[in-house]
Amino acid sequence: MTEQNPGRRPTGVKTGLCRDAIAGLTGAVIVVPQGVAFAAIAGMPPAYGFYTAMVPVMVAALAGSSRLAVSGPNTAICLMVFAALFTHFPVGSQGYVEAAVLLALIVGVLQIGFALARMGALIDFISHSVMVGFVTAAAIQILVSQVPQALGLTMARTPDLPSTLVAILTALPSAQPASIGLTCLTIMVALMCRWVAPKWPAYLVALLASSALAPLFGPLPEVGAVSQVFPRLRLAMPDPALVRELAPAALAIAIVGLLQSSSIGRSLAHRTGQPFDSNREFLGQGLSNVAGALFQCFPAAASFTRSGVNLEAGAQSRLAAVFATLMLAAILTVVGPLFAHVPMAAIAGIILLVAVRLIDIAELRQILRASRAEAAITATTFLMALLVNLEFAILAGVLMSLAVFLRNTARPHIGIGAPDPSTGGRIFRDAAEYGLAECPQLVVARINGPLYFGSVEFIRRAFRRIALDRPGQRHMLFIVKGVGEIDLPGAELLLEEAEARAARGGAFHLQTRTPRQLEKVARLHVLRNLTRSNIHLSKGAAIEAIVPTLDPDICRTCTSRIFRECSQRPGGQAK
Repeated sequence: MTEQNPGRRPTGVKTGLCRDAIAGLTGAVIVVPQGVAFAAIAGMPPAYGFYTAMVPVMVAALAGSSRLAVSGPNTAICLMVFAALFTHFPVGSQGYVEAAVLLALIVGVLQIGFALARMGALIDFISHSVMVGFVTAAAIQILVSQVPQALGLTMARTPDLPSTLVAILTALPSAQPASIGLTCLTIMVALMCRWVAPKWPAYLVALLASSALAPLFGPLPEVGAVSQVFPRLRLAMPDPALVRELAPAALAIAIVGLLQSSSIGRSLAHRTGQPFDSNREFLGQGLSNVAGALFQCFPAAASFTRSGVNLEAGAQSRLAAVFATLMLAAILTVVGPLFAHVPMAAIAGIILLVAVRLIDIAELRQILRASRAEAAITATTFLMALLVNLEFAILAGVLMSLAVFLRNTARPHIGIGAPDPSTGGRIFRDAAEYGLAECPQLVVARINGPLYFGSVEFIRRAFRRIALDRPGQRHMLFIVKGVGEIDLPGAELLLEEAEARAARGGAFHLQTRTPRQLEKVARLHVLRNLTRSNIHLSKGAAIEAIVPTLDPDICRTCTSRIFRECSQRPGGQAK
C-alpha cells in the first residue's frame, strides 16, 4: 500500500521505495560525522554515537507515530546526558558509559509509563505558534553550530548560543577561504540539482561533487577514519542505588525528549498532512530507548537535522529510517575508509541548507499579522530557545499559551439581545449592534464563554454594569447556552445575582442549553435555591413564563411590545 497525504504527490510502491532508499542513504551519509560529534558532546566514545544512531532509529520509526521523524542522538539530549554524569564519573570511563546506558533504560521506562498513562494529550497544549518559534530557533541553532565547519575555524566547545557567536566573531580572522569556497560549492550544487533534476538525490550529489573537487581547494578538514563498530546485545542488572541517583536526571531527559520528538513529529505532520498520535509517539520513543539501552546506546530522541534531511531528501514512509540504519552499517563496513575523505565543509553546507529550509517565513508572517497574542507566544518561544535552551523554550511557550487561554476564558462576551421583528421567527440579535428595541422591564443577557471560577469576577462586574445602565429592567433572563459546564463559584454567582434582582423587586431567570446542563445546575443546588419556575430550557418558554409577571402599569404605557406575549398584557395588541 502506498502512503499518501495531502501535502505530497501520490507515488507508487516502487517509486516510494526508491525515494525512501535515497533518503535513507542521504541520512546515513550525514549521520557518520554527526555520530562522532554527538558522542563527544555526551562525553562518550565515538562508537557509542553510531550505536545510538542505529538501534533507536529503527525502533522509533517502526513503533512511533511519525512516518518521517528520525530519532537518534541530538544536541539537547547529549548535553543533558553530559550534565547528569560528568560530576559523578570520569568522562569516557567504563563507569561513565555504563551510567549513560542505564540512563537510557530509565528514560525509556519513564516514557513508556507516560504513554500507558495516555499523557500524550499534554502535547496538545503545545500550540502551533509554540512549534513555529521552536522550529525556527532550532534551525538557527543548527545554522550557527555549522558556521565554524563552514568557515574552517578551530574553536573550543561553548555552552550556549551567545558564547558561540562571540567565539565565531573572535575567530573570524582565521577563517579559511578554501572551507568557505567548498561550503558554497556544496550549497550551489544541491540547489542546482533541485532545479535541473528535482528527482535526483540533491544532497548526495552535492556531497559527491564536493568530495571530488575538494583537492582543488587544497587541504581541508575531513571526516576522518571511521571505525567499523556495531552495537551488541548486552544484558546487565542495573544497580538500584545508581538508578535512584540517576532518576531525577532521567525524568528531565525523558520529558525533554518527548517534547522534542512530539514537536518534530507534529511539525512534520503539519507540513505533509500525515496523521500524528502523541501517545503512540511516546510509546515509540520509550521502546526505542529501552531497546537502545540493551544495545549500549545512550538516550535518544527525534533529531531536527536528520528529520529535516529525511523530509527534504524525499522520504515517503518509515522505511526511510530503516534504510538509513542499514546503509549506515554498510557505510561503516564497506566504504568507511573512502568516506573518511569527505570534507567537513561539505557536510556543513548540507546541514546549513537543511536548517534554512526549516525556517518558514510565510508562516511567521501569517502569525505576526493574525494575532498579537500568537505573535508574542512565537517570539517568547523563539527568544527563550536562543537565549536559554530548547527545552525551557517549549515550557515557556506552553505556559504563555495557557496564560493567553486563561485570559480569554476569564473574559467571556456578555451581550444584550432582543428579538428582531424583521425576521420571521423573531430571532434574537445583539440589541446595540442592530438597533433593536428592548423591553423596559426585562433585560435578556447571553454569555458566550465559560462560567467558572476564572470568569466569575468578570461576569460579576458585567452584572453590576447592566444594573447601573438599566435600572428599570429589574428582571433578567440570563442565557448560558454557550457555557458548557458550570462550576460551584459560577453557580454561587447566579444565586447572588438572583438575590440582588429580588432585592430590587425583580427576578432572575436562567436558560440552560440541555437537560444534562440542567442536571449539573441541580447538583450545585441552583435549582433548589432559584426554584424550578425560574430555570428554562428555551427562550420561548422563558419569555412565556416571564412576561405575565411584569408590572402591568408599565406594560400599559409601553410602546415597544417586542414579545408576542405582550399582546395579552394591558395596553393593546403587539406590534
